[in-house]
Amino acid sequence: MSGTLNKVMLIGHLGDEVKIHRFEDGGCVGRFPLATNETYMNKQTNERVSNTEWHNIVLRNKAAEICEKYLSKGDKVYVEGRIKTRKWQDDKGNDRYSTEINCTEFTFLSNKNDNPVVSENNTSQEKVVAKQEVTDSSNESDDLPF
Repeated sequence: MSGTLNKVMLIGHLGDEVKIHRFEDGGCVGRFPLATNETYMNKQTNERVSNTEWHNIVLRNKAAEICEKYLSKGDKVYVEGRIKTRKWQDDKGNDRYSTEINCTEFTFLSNKNDNPVVSENNTSQEKVVAKQEVTDSSNESDDLPF
């Protein structure tokens, strides 16, 4: 073991719809902002303070398609993944950085009572497919383990 760990676990609410970018080879990347909140009592002023942190979530292939289909703005979701920082240049040639969470696992936490397609059995089966797709994204085999 290398002695290092890059793992993030978040529970939050979607700040926007899942945006998908599709590629010519059939693959896709999905992105959405996730808000997490922290609330505490300020001891000096005795006021309740609330802070919101925004996280950029990135999903690939089947996981992105499942999230696009079932998640919408405001839904609560558990996301697990790795932190990745990308470096890029803006129009003026300045170096810019973007920190993202590359999602490896997710669980829907919002109740969708009005949508009969999202039953517990369907969701768990799709989570298995999504987890398999996310963790084995480099494996292009068509053989499914179930």
